[in-house]
Amino acid sequence: MADQTYSDQGTAPHVTLRFLAAPNDINRGGKVHGGIVMRWIEEAAHVLATRWTNSQRNVAVYSGGICFYRPIFIGDIVEVEACLLHTGSSSMHISVHVRSGDPRQQQLLVTTHCLTVFVALNDEGQTIPCPPWNPTTMEDLDLNAHALALVSGLGMRPPPSQP
Repeated sequence: MADQTYSDQGTAPHVTLRFLAAPNDINRGGKVHGGIVMRWIEEAAHVLATRWTNSQRNVAVYSGGICFYRPIFIGDIVEVEACLLHTGSSSMHISVHVRSGDPRQQQLLVTTHCLTVFVALNDEGQTIPCPPWNPTTMEDLDLNAHALALVSGLGMRPPPSQP
């Protein structure tokens, strides 16, 4: 996943959340706890899934390939960007990058990256159809193909469609 290109050339829907790492986010070592970072990842992916499906009931069914590259410290500015890579009949494959850095600096460095899969649910908790996203640029097509390769390589199968 780290070898994929994510640039301004892509047209995929995406959202970016920005905030400061707070003192209550840290572990005993003075760094942001990995579980907190994973919560931020899920929150950003949820916002994207909600906007894409226009449904408030979206749930994560898979998160994997989580790579922690560097720590996040109290007071760092944190940017969590979720980008839609692929849609299935009821699923959304979302890449999430977490970047952070000193707010006095312009540069944010990648701290964490992962792939998350969300599905939208109806009031009975059953999956509902996901609006299709059709990749258009070469970057979009490459990321879509990468998401499909990850699914097939992990032995994942898409959630069953509801009639």
